[in-house]
Amino acid sequence: MTEYQNPFSDKKKYHEHAEWIDDHLSKFFDDNLVSVFHEIPTLDLHLDVYFIKPENASYNILLTSGMSTLKMKVSEQAENPKDLEFAELMMLIPKSIEFEQVYSGENKNDWIISVLKRTAKFPHFYDTWIGIGHTIQAEEDLTPYGNDTEYVGALILPSVTFDKNFTEINNNGRKINIYNVFPLYKNEMEFKIEKGYGNFLDVLIEANGKEILDLNRKNLITKKSIWERILTLKKT
Repeated sequence: MTEYQNPFSDKKKYHEHAEWIDDHLSKFFDDNLVSVFHEIPTLDLHLDVYFIKPENASYNILLTSGMSTLKMKVSEQAENPKDLEFAELMMLIPKSIEFEQVYSGENKNDWIISVLKRTAKFPHFYDTWIGIGHTIQAEEDLTPYGNDTEYVGALILPSVTFDKNFTEINNNGRKINIYNVFPLYKNEMEFKIEKGYGNFLDVLIEANGKEILDLNRKNLITKKSIWERILTLKKT
């Protein structure tokens, strides 16, 4: 039997980032509001997910911890690539969404956590990077994340709920960016790939899209005439 080889064994690990994230969250939330879905022991990239329940908010927060253990390979064409090397991902979800105490990937609503975990691991397994405006597919053939959702991918967005005091962790000359993850339907993913991030953002704004996950969100690209009108107005 072939012995498993850790694809990241020769890469520098920034394990201290987990402590930075924990300290960062403690500035905003009491410990009793925060729990963690721990990664089942793995030989490659350990990635936990915080589950935060703010008292005076209409949402809860899922936030990864472990994506920034490794440095992403940022394109030289990116603006200020050094500031984009480390990231974590979050998703705001309705208070009504609950999870089992242990994440297995098979329980009700586990697909939501899977979106974050799979997206966070993607740039490291493919030796690339992700940042604002990038999309990640659940599967190559655009099948959904699970049987209980029609979302097939995700778009990386800046948060409109939190400012940089929360979405940037600066320490020891390094920056960890916290990005929002916005799940997409198949034709939304296709539209974004074909028309670009800017045009999709115009459609999202026109539809008054919300940062908080909506399990029953209306498809933004249900009628071709709608987005064609928006793009036409943008050009005039």
